[in-house]
Amino acid sequence: MTKNQYSDEFKEQIIKECQETGNVALVARRHEIATTTIHTWLKKQRQRGSVKPLPKAKEERYKAMEKQLKEVSTENDRLKRLLAEKELQLAILKDLMNCKNPPVTGRVAIAKRWIEKGYNATTVLNSVGLAASTYYYNITKESKGEQTSTKKQTGRKIPGYSLNKKGEKIPDELIKEYLCELIAGDGFPYGYKKLKYCLKKDYKLVINHKKVYRLCKELDILRPQRKIYPKRPKKLAKREKITGPNQLWQMDLKYGYIAGTSQFFFQLSAIDVFDRSIVGYHVGLSATAKDACRVLINALKKRNLTPGMKMPVIRTDNGPQFIAKLFKETCDRWNIKHERIPVKTPNMNAYIESFHSILEDECYSRHEFDSFMEVYGAISEYIDYYNNRRRHSSIKYMAPNEFYKAFTKGQLANSVQPLIA
Repeated sequence: MTKNQYSDEFKEQIIKECQETGNVALVARRHEIATTTIHTWLKKQRQRGSVKPLPKAKEERYKAMEKQLKEVSTENDRLKRLLAEKELQLAILKDLMNCKNPPVTGRVAIAKRWIEKGYNATTVLNSVGLAASTYYYNITKESKGEQTSTKKQTGRKIPGYSLNKKGEKIPDELIKEYLCELIAGDGFPYGYKKLKYCLKKDYKLVINHKKVYRLCKELDILRPQRKIYPKRPKKLAKREKITGPNQLWQMDLKYGYIAGTSQFFFQLSAIDVFDRSIVGYHVGLSATAKDACRVLINALKKRNLTPGMKMPVIRTDNGPQFIAKLFKETCDRWNIKHERIPVKTPNMNAYIESFHSILEDECYSRHEFDSFMEVYGAISEYIDYYNNRRRHSSIKYMAPNEFYKAFTKGQLANSVQPLIA
């Protein structure tokens, strides 16, 4: 093979696997690459800081070197900031340890002292455990001082009571007792809106949610507000008729344990639903969206699928690797339809779940791993066995790759039934 046949992303993947396993020969055997080629990539990585070759033109070479130097400098600055933030957090924690269960005012005072020294307010408040709104509210309250107490109150005067359905006045103190009774009983998980309906139905009060909110706030029994996270639009998976390879692929993540080093490792696999082949997989001490994209792109190249051709549908669960922006951009760039199964419906991803069950039974549970190198070697050997030698009852007792080759050559055209997946 010529060196131009390997993409820069693929070279980066190989280097990462070599660094994690510490065994170049093992990685070379899995990917069927000469060890001398990988050693060349590692040497260039050490020399240039990247596997990407520098341009031959003098000016472009200088620009590329400046860019790399800038990236290294940026990374160095980022690491320095991280170190400084950790040192700041330790110093703040020491202050907090001197006060057992400090009240809000105590934490505000500690945060104010560090912020006045010039430290980043967000970092300090996160370390102290205060919301920015709470901190600035207390600071504003302190700065106003006596002015807040002497300032003329605006708005309607609080009446101090509510009416029941008979028109009788029920004082706020009694309503607070009602609220405490509800919280002590069946209303323990309720927010102020549900408590309002309880007061209306159980105690026949004429009261609105704003007053209930105010009374709950005075009693400090408000439920913590739920965080609302931005959601990316998703296409839900639907049952489809599969009549051939490269129509529907399923991807999922599985993790295992390394007893020797007390670490978890991750395996991210992609399976072709029709022929049951593992078209791509990643094994590492971490599994990110970048790894998921790499598995997908390598699988497409392995099946000789290029942009412009009809692409398989990719079906996944809602894991962080698959809902990431990077994975969505990769699918859009290759014009791939990405489906995500509804929550709590693993049966919609049954084929990859079945493979992971087989993997656990026939590979993971048969080994007690002492190092990641053992994990890498065992899984590489098993995937080769599964794809090329293990007979599968659902595909005419053939190995997945054997079935794929026979079907593409037209030898099984009339004897294979379509799947509903």
